[in-house]
Amino acid sequence: MADRLPSDIARETLKLLAARRLPPTPDNYLALYDEIAGTRSAQPFPEGPLHQILRVLPGQTPAQKRLLGQFERAVNNKDWSALQSVLVGYANLGLSPAASSAPADAAADAGAANVLPQEFAQMLARLIDNTLPALGEDDARVTEMASQLVTFLKEPAPLISSAQLMLGNFTYRLSFAAEEQAAVRASLLDLLHMVFENIAVLSAEDRWLRGQAEALMAASTPPLTLRRLDDVQRRLRDVIFKQTEAKARTVEAQEQMKDMLAAFIDRLAKITASSTTYQGTMARCADLIGKATTLDEIAPVLQEVMAATRAMALDSRVAHDELQDLRERTEAKHAEVTRLQEELDRASAQARHDPLTGSLNRKGLDEAMEREVARARRMGTPLCVSLLDVDNFKTINDRLGHAGGDAALVHLAQVTREVMRPQDLLARYGGEEFVLVLPDTTAESGVAAMTRLQRELTTRFFLQGSEKVLITFSAGVAQLHDGEASTDALRRADQAMYLAKRSGKNRVMAA
Repeated sequence: MADRLPSDIARETLKLLAARRLPPTPDNYLALYDEIAGTRSAQPFPEGPLHQILRVLPGQTPAQKRLLGQFERAVNNKDWSALQSVLVGYANLGLSPAASSAPADAAADAGAANVLPQEFAQMLARLIDNTLPALGEDDARVTEMASQLVTFLKEPAPLISSAQLMLGNFTYRLSFAAEEQAAVRASLLDLLHMVFENIAVLSAEDRWLRGQAEALMAASTPPLTLRRLDDVQRRLRDVIFKQTEAKARTVEAQEQMKDMLAAFIDRLAKITASSTTYQGTMARCADLIGKATTLDEIAPVLQEVMAATRAMALDSRVAHDELQDLRERTEAKHAEVTRLQEELDRASAQARHDPLTGSLNRKGLDEAMEREVARARRMGTPLCVSLLDVDNFKTINDRLGHAGGDAALVHLAQVTREVMRPQDLLARYGGEEFVLVLPDTTAESGVAAMTRLQRELTTRFFLQGSEKVLITFSAGVAQLHDGEASTDALRRADQAMYLAKRSGKNRVMAA
């Protein structure tokens, strides 16, 4: 019987109802279904009869009122365990007539053992309220279940068993909603990458647009943080402004070149027309000379030839001057377009980042410092800045060449990003000097962090061909004081760095 399909059992149940001439009531159907299936269905919760009992239960004393409320919630939630606890509480109220002063306390103790502590219930309610905004409003059922659960948790003395049941159902539904939101977010990021990649491919000849597409691709690459998105938003805003301005000037220069080209073509057409007229005059004069028999007939023809030749020479000289002017103007406009294109490239790649190391440049550092200083003062947290200078960098440059020196700086920046925390910001301050902005960091912790970075650099050699090069640096660390400007903190870090240099290099000193 257990292997039979429920649909087959249902059909046989209906046939048996007709054969036995029983009314097709839910009770008769359930009894025959269990008989055929060889099982026993769970009995429905007797909500109606229990509500009738609820109406006749006493509710005069505080203990009776508390138990009456718990009884009603247990019936509404169809919670047998809570109902059992309430009945035990009612039974305890009449254990002994002599204990007339104790029933309220006994009932209260019995009820308190089965309810959530108020503070814990409020914390759960806040947790659910804070979770919902991250899920959006796509799943109405999750929102509804969350609202019911929060309302229940905010009631006085919510039952543990009821809360457990409702919370279990909510978390089960929540897991599906969270997975769906994660899938939606991943799909959107993939879609954005596809769009940006297509823009970059289609704009291979348009370098400013390609640079912007690459910046957007980098912005949409996980992990995404508000700090990182804020940096990207600021950088893109500046890039778009510069690109719009330079693009307009480029279009203007291109339009001027088109006008010059049109004038050039028009002048060539006039030269061609003049040349054709001159050739016609020469041919006609040659014909007249051939037919002339006396000098008197030839003289006017020669005068016409000389006048036409002088006019042609004058037109040629004027045309030459005009074409030379057009050529010079064209070359100037071409140089301007080239300069504007280079300016666009710099705007796309170097708005706030150093093109060599990918770290922030001076402008990016100024904005990051302004933001972090404001945040530290708003939150009341410490903020450190560290200025580091590569030791013996001139020797590295002389030995490996400028390309090798650049590669050494790239290696330093890469190791720094891998070793330091995600919230720590790296900026190239100039040449071989770098600045690290360390949020939520005291001076002591900042010195420890920079010392740890030094140790990591000693274990990660920079390879130039087959040669292993050890890179070290000296650094100064300064914690921002109350009311101090970021430039003053950087100056103190710079002074501490010079002390570290004079103390033997490869050291970290606090300002």
